[in-house]
Amino acid sequence: MEAASSLQFMTIAFQGRISNATGVSQTAAVGTKEKETMPQREAIVKLTADQAVPRVWLWFTDILGQLKGVEIPPSELPKALEEGMGFDGSSIEGFARIEESDLLARPDPDSFTILRADDGRPVSAQMFCDLYQPDGTPYPGDPRRVLRNNLETIRNRGYCFQVGPEMEYFYFRSPTNPTGFDETGYFDASMINKGTEMRRKTVAALGAMGFHCEYSHHEVAPSQHEIDVHHQDALKMADMVMTIRYLVKEIATQEGAYATFMPKPLFGANGSGMHVHQSIFEGNRNIFFDADGPYHLSDFAQHYVAGILRHVREITLVLNQWVNSYKRLVMGYEAPVYISWGQKNRSALVRVPRYKPGKEKACRVELRSPDPVCNPYLAFSVMLAAGMKGVEEGYDLTEPIERDLFRMDPSERRSLNVETLPENLYEAIQEAEGSALLRAALGEHVFDKFLENKRIEWDRYRAQVTDYELKTYLPLL
Repeated sequence: MEAASSLQFMTIAFQGRISNATGVSQTAAVGTKEKETMPQREAIVKLTADQAVPRVWLWFTDILGQLKGVEIPPSELPKALEEGMGFDGSSIEGFARIEESDLLARPDPDSFTILRADDGRPVSAQMFCDLYQPDGTPYPGDPRRVLRNNLETIRNRGYCFQVGPEMEYFYFRSPTNPTGFDETGYFDASMINKGTEMRRKTVAALGAMGFHCEYSHHEVAPSQHEIDVHHQDALKMADMVMTIRYLVKEIATQEGAYATFMPKPLFGANGSGMHVHQSIFEGNRNIFFDADGPYHLSDFAQHYVAGILRHVREITLVLNQWVNSYKRLVMGYEAPVYISWGQKNRSALVRVPRYKPGKEKACRVELRSPDPVCNPYLAFSVMLAAGMKGVEEGYDLTEPIERDLFRMDPSERRSLNVETLPENLYEAIQEAEGSALLRAALGEHVFDKFLENKRIEWDRYRAQVTDYELKTYLPLL
């Protein structure tokens, strides 16, 4: 992508409005009557031509959640929307690439956006894609399809899964120089800090895309920041997570900096998590809410939380998929270690934010273990599957723990039957291998391929001789 000037986004809603780079609504280039009758795909083609967009990106993710894309000229857009664009499917296999295989990327028109420079010049358009095999059948290794399938399962029961993640990340000088831009901490309000300015530009770009950013702020560690977005349907949110990661990094690069969502880039400092707020709606009603329930949680919500707690060890491999993820999940840095729930307890794995009168739709539960470099399509799928298993089986919810689990004596934690999350990637792999719930949520293809990728990563990691070993053992042994 061109990076001579700052980037801005414009999103197309096709109900007659678009959002410009400053967030002010304008009438779209397509006439009102035309929009009412013109198929969405034709509207996209016309708008791309009218706006003189030079190129179009078709985005998707590999199995590990890395953003991939096929770039096409606008002349190929009608064909791409009608038939999809072919590409080498081995590119989405992660570390476990084998033979080449043909796949089709079919754009989702609802995800269409235009990327602009600050002078208003179109840089590109982009859409997220669903992946298909040449015979027209859905590709079973498509992470976006995995989430679609899980959402369809509950949609058939009249439910909608809503999520709202908190995205934490760091700004550094470069990929090889993890030096930040400040030495401040939680909720620092500096207006002239370089990191604050980069975060502000990112939030403005998200707003121009029509995404509702609830708030953003400086996090606990130096040069660490957080962006929180308003909850919405899980599929749209997974696309948005990918867009946020892209935008944060792209804008940082333009500003001569480097942004990373790596869970634990600095020893001795807090890592970056992606706390995920979750709720389930039936129509317009939040079925997690009960005015008379404990913490205002309905029986449905209590069973859901019980499902998360019971199955979290076997789904942790998806929520925390990298070797580095487990450097964050240690005591002393606000990341969860112990499997418990509560309301005021920030050391708990699941937290129930306090209910505000009149805000029934905001009743939710917060899972605090995921990190921001998981594959969001798979992560949202498995946490939904775990929670709904608790609902279907009527799991009883344990008593909440409101004391600091990190300061609790080990014998007391044992007396309360408090388990821990896996301590490293290998332990998480072992937990995942025998999980029927995980296999069902991901599907056979993704389950097997994901585990294959993680075994490769662990084998590569355990064969390394680290700087710690050289400093510790070379002078001694």
